[in-house]
Amino acid sequence: MAANNSGSIQEELGEGGTGVKREAEEEESTSSSAAQATATAMLPRSSSRPQLDLSGAAIHGTLEERDPTILLPNQSDDISHLALDIGGSLIKLIYFSRHAELSTEDKRKISTKRRLGMFNGGRRSYPILGGRLHFVKFETEKLNECLDFISSKQLHRGGVDSPSWRSGAQPDDILIKATGGGAYKYADLFKERLGVSLEKEDEMDCLVAGANFLLKAIRHEAFTHMDGHKEYVQIDQNDLFPFLLVNVGSGVSIIKVDGHGKFQRVSGTNVGGGTYWGLGRLMTKCKSFDELLELSQRGDNSTIDMLVGDIYGGLDYSKIGLSASTIASSFGKTISENKELSDYRPEDISLSLLRMISYNIGQISYLNALRYGLKRIFFGGFFIRGHAYTMDTISFAVNFWSKGEAQAMFLRHEGFLGALGAFMSYEKHGLDDLRIHHLVERFPMGAPYVGGKIHGPPLGDLNEKISWMEKFVQKGTQIIAPVPMGVPATTGMGGFERPTSKGDILRSDASAALNVGVLHLVPTLDVFPLLEDPKTYEPNTIDLDQDEFKYWFKILSDHLPDLVDKAVASEGGTDDAKRRGDAFSHAFSAHLARLMEEPAAYGKFGLANLLELREECLREFQFVDAYISIKQRENEASLAVLPDLLMELDSMNEEARLLALIEGVLAANIFDWGSRACVELYHKGTIIEIYRMSRKKMQRPWRIDDFDMFKKRMLTDRKDQPYKRALLFVDNSGADVVLGMLPLARELLRHGSEVVLVANSLPALNDVTANELPEIIAEASKHCGILRKAAEAGGLLVDAMAGIQDDLKDAPESVPLMVVENGCGSPCIDFRQVSSELAAAAKDADLLILEGMGRSLHTNLNARFKCDALKLAMVKNQRLAEKLFNGNIYDCICKFEPVS
Repeated sequence: MAANNSGSIQEELGEGGTGVKREAEEEESTSSSAAQATATAMLPRSSSRPQLDLSGAAIHGTLEERDPTILLPNQSDDISHLALDIGGSLIKLIYFSRHAELSTEDKRKISTKRRLGMFNGGRRSYPILGGRLHFVKFETEKLNECLDFISSKQLHRGGVDSPSWRSGAQPDDILIKATGGGAYKYADLFKERLGVSLEKEDEMDCLVAGANFLLKAIRHEAFTHMDGHKEYVQIDQNDLFPFLLVNVGSGVSIIKVDGHGKFQRVSGTNVGGGTYWGLGRLMTKCKSFDELLELSQRGDNSTIDMLVGDIYGGLDYSKIGLSASTIASSFGKTISENKELSDYRPEDISLSLLRMISYNIGQISYLNALRYGLKRIFFGGFFIRGHAYTMDTISFAVNFWSKGEAQAMFLRHEGFLGALGAFMSYEKHGLDDLRIHHLVERFPMGAPYVGGKIHGPPLGDLNEKISWMEKFVQKGTQIIAPVPMGVPATTGMGGFERPTSKGDILRSDASAALNVGVLHLVPTLDVFPLLEDPKTYEPNTIDLDQDEFKYWFKILSDHLPDLVDKAVASEGGTDDAKRRGDAFSHAFSAHLARLMEEPAAYGKFGLANLLELREECLREFQFVDAYISIKQRENEASLAVLPDLLMELDSMNEEARLLALIEGVLAANIFDWGSRACVELYHKGTIIEIYRMSRKKMQRPWRIDDFDMFKKRMLTDRKDQPYKRALLFVDNSGADVVLGMLPLARELLRHGSEVVLVANSLPALNDVTANELPEIIAEASKHCGILRKAAEAGGLLVDAMAGIQDDLKDAPESVPLMVVENGCGSPCIDFRQVSSELAAAAKDADLLILEGMGRSLHTNLNARFKCDALKLAMVKNQRLAEKLFNGNIYDCICKFEPVS
């Protein structure tokens, strides 16, 4: 930040900003059970339930393939695997599968060993991205074959590729969604054979939900078919409703659909697929519906049907628009011919039957569309079966009677509407919860924003369009907010029995022998191999003398009540959590008081040790992550706007993009719940207002400004020989990592550098942890092929769609993106004790990027390394700014130290 541009962000926001804290208190009232459930989820969305992610959903297979598999390339949550539509003639079955070649753990082990020469088994399994919806049908009379199929794939138990099946943890009472009459008729058989209960869903509800599912989410689903020509239709989501849905099963139901869950059955006919199959079976002796349809393709209905030309001597009846080939009377010729049934070819009978029923369905459908003023008619049901002649006949009827004003449209998964609706009826992936990538209008980040209006060069009606940043405003005001404060209360108890600790006494004094600065969470802690001289290395930039310690004593003491509130809220606000919070407060205050009296009580002590003391004290009283809810909400809101940011960055030239990336890292580093000034900002304005002001302040020169040197190194010196491996030490969750460091990592990957994101092993304030990063990267990868391929190459996620998606399969092999833990749980880092995993990753690294005030200002500002080092941070403490370089709060540093 410019030395001459030190106006406070707080001043610019003033006192009138939207009160995020107030909004949170009014909006949030979370029960203890819900809060605890939230704490177990890595990245919650609008619902804590697993959701069906349809962003990028596409049909897999040729455009002519019937009932093709639907790819869900971005599906991360595990979802229910099976739904059924059990009709009188057919059983339609839908199931979900991953089809990953290797298990998550196996793939991660292989990749980690290959890249780092070791295996880190301490963290959770990495996510799998992608899955498939499969569509299978059986004849109802062959129900046992269907049951055998379900059993062989263990679909009723989640599938053989599900975590529950692999772990052996199988539920006792399994409910499978089913619709159709067979859901009642065969319920006992499913219970007997598979041990499952069929949960019945209304047939009409399912039909409509299935159609809406396909039309809303799946590309290349709807099409027209006229005169043998198929043409796919793009459905405008804003103009989808109302439409007419004609489901042609055994009979025909005609439904007017006005929206999701809004419909009425307006008509129908008993002349449908059952009529065709029943009469055809009697007249042709065919053994199956498909055989009857196939027979019709070789038929000539003119030997049976009376045509207009038969009446008018081979001529058209042009006055009323009838051609000579128009059917005047189905089966009309058989009246005057002295023939028996056996005298007619089965092929001709089949075709005549097909045309008779298809024309009538088309005509009745159009008349109902006319009745309600509808122009679009979608046909579903297993009568059609993708049969070209059937579709042509229906289309001809609709076109003829409407004089071309109405349109018949067909669905590739026409026969599975009911089963799809049953699938969607699972509470955990209802239609309202579908996550679909919505396209938005975009314009460059540089467009100034003043008074709620976008100002800049004429680009159309910009005031009606939103950028990624403004979308973040809307998202942020609803989602990003502090955790609701617990009810202020203290027990006054110095110690108590903790119910969950089997009688252990919870101390609230300073007698606990905390291992300050040393976390025993990895087998060994190593010296960071890239330190230039480990013997002279000193992590702390400023020594904690008596005066300095008094200052930090006040900072930490003032921050303590808010920290206790958040810690208690993170555990659901239970009575036990409140008692532990009170005990933590007493204990940490006692530690601070002891250090004030005896600074050497815990040996040589720096700021990094002091901050880690607070985190270890939280863990001592079993507070796993005090900021978990805040981190989750900020991650979600940041991920929502990341695709738009990446698109805007990609529109820039290389030099402008690199500057924008560094500016973005510095601006996003303001989101730090360890800074009193930043916390006060959160109470004055929305997150995006703060971010926008922060971006506005990113004018060069910064307080320390080596950007030109770094740019030369990146774009000139290393243009032909990029960095082999870059270690990026990430800081805060939310905008900091998602909108700052991930785009920078992506740029390095684009240049051909391996990237290792280094994060805390344990939580500290709102810092992102190594455990949380894989889920964040998996979400980011859903909209970025570079990140996705790199994460898959680094074993960071298992891409179940690798080699399948058209936009990824032809891309070159990617350099890997990896995550390692640093071995600590503090906002700062001491390079004399890092995880063995980080030490191994550092051996081939030639670029080090330290981001954040704790890692590159409080510690390591003066540290020297054996490779190029870039230190990026915003100063969020006035005292520190003055001590370091006589600067101001919100100054920024971009310090680049190349090796000779």
